[in-house]
Amino acid sequence: MEEKKSTNTKPRIWIAGLICAVFMTVFCGLIYPLAMTGIAQLTMPRQANGSLIYVEEDDGSVVCYGSELVGQEFTGPQYLIGRPDTGSAAASNLSAVSEEQAALVQERIDWWHELDPQNTADIPMELVTASGSGLDPHISPAAAEYQVPRIARERGMGEDEVRAVIAKHTDGKDFGFMGEDRVNVLMVNLELDGKKIIS
Repeated sequence: MEEKKSTNTKPRIWIAGLICAVFMTVFCGLIYPLAMTGIAQLTMPRQANGSLIYVEEDDGSVVCYGSELVGQEFTGPQYLIGRPDTGSAAASNLSAVSEEQAALVQERIDWWHELDPQNTADIPMELVTASGSGLDPHISPAAAEYQVPRIARERGMGEDEVRAVIAKHTDGKDFGFMGEDRVNVLMVNLELDGKKIIS
């Protein structure tokens, strides 16, 4: 009876594994990202580059004020104020029922009352709680409306003038049914400051 010759398949497995690793590295690390970047640059160049907001200053210079997609901290009474800044792009991971979270929320409530003691309306929850990402650039129309009297008073504007600026920078639901209406805080504040937004 003829004996079957044993063959060592390890080298072939190693070669196949190496080829697969090289292919996946090149495909996932180079080809796919370049293809997606190219498609994004062709179809939505502004968003692909970070939705940056450029403003023309009085002297004619152009300054980047940030991204339309990343919240900035405003604390002055003349500004529309966004959600609490958790600092360094870190989200809050406190439990909604923890004592620490309750103390933090109360501290923020006290801050709002100190900022605008004339406002006796209920403070919208989003103004005293951080978002999941800590980077939200938007607040709800209700949270913006809560701040209208203070902004109008501080800037010597009519409340309807402030509302018109807010309405201009209010985005509707995505595709008409997803999410909620939202107000871009940075865009509102730039317009309130009379900045000439060029993109």
